[in-house]
Amino acid sequence: MVGPHPPSGLVVVCAGCRCCAGFAVLGRRGPREVGVRWWGVFCRVGAVLLGLVTVVGGGGGSGGPAAGVVAAGFSAAGPEVVGPGSGRVWPVGDRSALVRRFDPPPARWAAGHRGVDLAAAPGTAVRAAAPGVVTFSGQVAGRPVVVITHTGSGTPPLRTTYLPVAGSVPVGTAVSAGDRIGELTADSGHCPVDCLHWGLLRGARYLDPLALLGTGRARLLPLDSP
Repeated sequence: MVGPHPPSGLVVVCAGCRCCAGFAVLGRRGPREVGVRWWGVFCRVGAVLLGLVTVVGGGGGSGGPAAGVVAAGFSAAGPEVVGPGSGRVWPVGDRSALVRRFDPPPARWAAGHRGVDLAAAPGTAVRAAAPGVVTFSGQVAGRPVVVITHTGSGTPPLRTTYLPVAGSVPVGTAVSAGDRIGELTADSGHCPVDCLHWGLLRGARYLDPLALLGTGRARLLPLDSP
């Protein structure tokens, strides 16, 4: 079941980066999926459609890896303080292998990769990367998504997104870093291998989720890996 809309009100989500495998609008009346017959139109505008992958309520663009993260105890953590009890954890295990890095677009309408893809098998437990409140858990264009709003992280607050994840805790639940929030489901088409797509936003501004964990511990997974 889809929970209440995220606090920012209107969300436009493209749930895949290969000419959009999923697209929906979450408004104050709940989700409204765009019909399949529109895909030909959307795919013809390619990069313009990818530019719609925003959560309305903030600015655009992205700076360095920690840009926009520093606020009220949410400064980018160094690798030495990531782990149980640190307030920051990897959402799918320690030293997660990167399938694809964060690649912010040069403009809001341009193509890019607004998050990171972490290699993980379907059925893997997905955990909150930082403390917060679950503000959305449900289907977006046929894909399960969980959103956590990180209270005390500034205005507008930071939010982390996790997909494709079948949520296991109700909307409104307060979670700590490392708490299980769901299970990774199978999803063909987004990654060359099974993966979690993990995003970080402040308002409409997409940030690098690895800024929450510091840098230097993630490794890029070769595309020819099994």
